Amino acid sequence: MQNKEYEAYISVDIETAGPSPSQYSMLSIGACMVCDPRRTFYVELQPVNDKFLPSALSISGLSMEALAERGLAPAEAMARFEVWAKEQVPEGQRPIFVAFNAPFDWMFVNDYFHRTIGQNPFGHSAIDIKAFFMGMAGVSWEETDMRRVAARYGSTRKLTHHALQDAVDQARLFRNMLREAGGICSRGH
Repeated sequence: MQNKEYEAYISVDIETAGPSPSQYSMLSIGACMVCDPRRTFYVELQPVNDKFLPSALSISGLSMEALAERGLAPAEAMARFEVWAKEQVPEGQRPIFVAFNAPFDWMFVNDYFHRTIGQNPFGHSAIDIKAFFMGMAGVSWEETDMRRVAARYGSTRKLTHHALQDAVDQARLFRNMLREAGGICSRGH
């Protein structure tokens, strides 16, 4: 893999009230730069409705009532996320959304960006860490769970289901994968 200096990888994780953005709320967003996970973003959002699955809330530990009071309105949260992403990505580079099981996180983030501010700063650029690992390691989809992927790179960390911590943890994993593949972050980027 060649170094693509026009790409700026941003690790993103979210927590939600259920499995679909058309019916359930996105409750928190955590993000960091893959090559420098100290550069972070975190926000909790007000729910857009009262629907939730108890199992979803038990995973994240978030409260619909507390978020209704202290969370940011979705439009403000997404505007802040867009501003943060643009500040992190140097001119001439393009932000690339990276997530562990990106189809899930992507569908909420993309939907919220378009519903609230009319555009997604990532465009249509997303990388799924699980699929990347599957191709690199030559394994089946079933062998791409966090436990197995983390173990390959010397980590025993489990997902905390706190959006920022999980974004940082998955950034470290992806950075190690990129190094193994000879890509960015391996030469000081």
